[in-house]
Amino acid sequence: MSRRIDRVVTSGVFTLDGQSFDVDNNVWLVGDDAEVVVIDAAHDAAAIADALGGRRVAMIVCTHGHNDHINAAVDLADRVGAPVALHPADRMLWDAVHPDRAPDIDLSDAGSVRAGTGELGVLATPGHSPGSVCLYDAAGALFSGDTLFAGGPGATGRSYSDFPTIIESIRDRLLTLPPHTAVHPGHGDGTTIGDEAPHLDEWIARGC
Repeated sequence: MSRRIDRVVTSGVFTLDGQSFDVDNNVWLVGDDAEVVVIDAAHDAAAIADALGGRRVAMIVCTHGHNDHINAAVDLADRVGAPVALHPADRMLWDAVHPDRAPDIDLSDAGSVRAGTGELGVLATPGHSPGSVCLYDAAGALFSGDTLFAGGPGATGRSYSDFPTIIESIRDRLLTLPPHTAVHPGHGDGTTIGDEAPHLDEWIARGC
């Protein structure tokens, strides 16, 4: 059964530190024609459920706990009967959005998530938030959440974030992947590890 990566773009509001921003989020459906993992259930559970096309959801994985990446997770979980996974270091962010419902699964570094006939490795990449993770498909895809974008690291000028930490995560955990690896971020267009790796020193110099 062939591997599939589908993207659903949803729109809503990101809120943190008393500020709010309109955002478009990438929701990734990774698996095959029978089963998928949903990465970052953002804003619109109905739109995500429609895009499944009847496929079974093995898990809803949150790359981190910012509200724009988790605000549809509980609704979607109830619709499709799937567990929600989050790194425990982001539990405080989760609880601010879903105070009455805990995640079902703690994501752990070096763990893995079954996605149809394939598997996604869990890479802890703190910095954008303490519990940020990326998901790596050895077939050549990285789902980077808000850790790595086309053009540099995710933002670190907010609560629970740290620039030196995200740089360390990107340098030691992501830029070591094969250059052809396609990067599928939480917002915007994709890139590759090979395209981003030469710019690490520029990111460090600009400090953001």
